[in-house]
Amino acid sequence: MPNQPRAQRTASFPRSFLKSCPVAVRGEGVYLFDAEGKRYLDLAGSAAVNFIGHGVPEIAQAMAEQARALEFAHTTQFTTPVAEEFARELLEFAGFPDGAVYFTDSGSEAVETALKLARQYQVELGQPDRTQIVSRNQSYHGATLGALAVSGNRRRRELYLPMVRDSEKVSIPYCYRCAYGCKDCAAKYAAELGAVLEKSGKKVAAFIFEPISGATLGASVPPNGYLQSVAELCARHGVLTIADEVMTGFGRTGRNFAVEHWKLQPDIIVTAKGIASGYAPLGAVIASRKIVDAIANGSGAFVHGMTYNAHPVATAAGRAVLHRIRDQHLVEKAAKSPFGKKLEDLRMLRSVGDVRGMGLLWGVEFVADKPAKRPYRAEVAFAEKVAAVARGRGLLLYPMRGCVDGDAGDHLLLAPPAVITDEQIAWAASELIAAIEQVESKER
Repeated sequence: MPNQPRAQRTASFPRSFLKSCPVAVRGEGVYLFDAEGKRYLDLAGSAAVNFIGHGVPEIAQAMAEQARALEFAHTTQFTTPVAEEFARELLEFAGFPDGAVYFTDSGSEAVETALKLARQYQVELGQPDRTQIVSRNQSYHGATLGALAVSGNRRRRELYLPMVRDSEKVSIPYCYRCAYGCKDCAAKYAAELGAVLEKSGKKVAAFIFEPISGATLGASVPPNGYLQSVAELCARHGVLTIADEVMTGFGRTGRNFAVEHWKLQPDIIVTAKGIASGYAPLGAVIASRKIVDAIANGSGAFVHGMTYNAHPVATAAGRAVLHRIRDQHLVEKAAKSPFGKKLEDLRMLRSVGDVRGMGLLWGVEFVADKPAKRPYRAEVAFAEKVAAVARGRGLLLYPMRGCVDGDAGDHLLLAPPAVITDEQIAWAASELIAAIEQVESKER
């Protein structure tokens, strides 16, 4: 892209040199404010991160109090009260009363940790040949090399594939473009995993999945029965299940964790984003008792670690966020929100092919030809244009490209804070429609 205009250079390395971003200086509720005083309604929740709202003083106070008492202690030398208390509360919140929590600094780090944990678990059981991780096409599990290896979105990993050990992939349920025409598709998608496990199950350590797809497929909800079937298949073959709830955890879909919609308890839950709602970098791996016992009663040590694991200030933020979620009944608010119903109005637009999601995690997929479900050409960058127009109108969106084949296919991921009001939802939907119509008029 040598002929594209470049943004003015800054001292910090940007995500893209092709665009300039406003300078954010303040947050309050569902709003962010830039240095020019412009207000933006954060309909993306800052990449599906913020769930409790921006600028909550109690969270900052909890972090400051912890920093005054103890800013950091390395986990090879100390444990801290705040990490232990938060871990106990998190296990209760997740329904893992006899498990344990391994705190990380991000979702990518949490996925890396879970992959290593699954591998060591199998070794502790005397199954060292179990080195493989099965995952799904069009999934996204993080930016680190291990997480990219198990991710399935081509755009995000193609450049780095020569550097990673790739994993076996199976199809991901995608109802709008169902590979099986929505005919007994839950069983057929699960059968793909079954075939892999029948062939090489004794070499597989774990199966990793997003209960509801995140950024790269835009809140695609699986057909009922699919997750139950894959869990049964994995259990039958001695393969661990890892639920990647980096985006869907902490109430985002109207349950504490999305797997609860299907009454599923995986062996490992990976979470981040909503765990601290953006107030501090934090992630976590929630491991079931059998995982913990295998290592505790085996070698006695997890061969893994990062400097800032269970950082006291970050875990203080997470604990305060969890208390806020409970005290304000935000999971229940997400479950009852009219947000999804209001987004149904977008279906009347010429370019909107699908609206999908649960709770406060929704995707809007754009198409150039609605009857044929034909996507826009990648170079059109339709979703990015909608996001740019919406930002000018004071509305923040999360645009993505590549949902169809890793290159073509435009969609938005929408994930506002749970404190959004009905009036704010109505305003946001109206502005979103106006932004889409404006881009449609230029792409005829």
